[in-house]
Amino acid sequence: MLLTVEDLHVSYGNIKALQGMSFQVDEGEIVCIIGANGAGKSTTLRAISRLVDPEPGSRLTFAGEDLLKYPADKVVSRLGISHVPEGRRLFGNLTVLENLQLATFARKDKEQIARDLEQVLSIFPRLDERKHQKSGTLSGGEQQMLAVGRAFMSARRFMILDEPSMGLAPLLMKAVFDALKEINREGTTVLLVEQNARMALQFSQRGYVIENGTLAMDGPSAELLHNPEVQKTYLGG
Repeated sequence: MLLTVEDLHVSYGNIKALQGMSFQVDEGEIVCIIGANGAGKSTTLRAISRLVDPEPGSRLTFAGEDLLKYPADKVVSRLGISHVPEGRRLFGNLTVLENLQLATFARKDKEQIARDLEQVLSIFPRLDERKHQKSGTLSGGEQQMLAVGRAFMSARRFMILDEPSMGLAPLLMKAVFDALKEINREGTTVLLVEQNARMALQFSQRGYVIENGTLAMDGPSAELLHNPEVQKTYLGG
């Protein structure tokens, strides 16, 4: 397994956000995490990217390495884990191209950086058209494309995404997910949290369902799509 999370506990003061979460992601997979608002989905991603500290006893392993030994910046530069946060968090006063170039600050492989940039602009032709435009003036869908492209430029091995479809019209949502599939085919493992459970399960190979900070259910995404409990709770039927 590329990523193994065991008995993950995270608290914010007296609030227990995660209470013993355990799951795995294998290299090359697309895996989704679904659940209600406040279930602990975003906290799970933030723990993986080391933006929050798990409680003692939590174990996170990535490619055989103890993930908890690494600070957030080294998670990106040394382990190759990139995080597309909810809300995108672009540098609105910088151009599309400058945002993409800034993501490579810790990389030394100039030739590969050039190839990655060419690939991102190929996957997202809209960004190529707007590469000299300030990112703050882009549409919501274009900004989401840029956020994904920036993550690809910073680290190619493992990408985690928090609500990539949020605020997007259906056509742009499909464009973003199609691009993520292309990035996955190029060798990047993908783990995403998504409020649109149907889209997430259709896009991914396996899924995990979180309820109140604990794992409630898991399995192949196709099976979860047809699970009566999942349909009733998360798919509106």
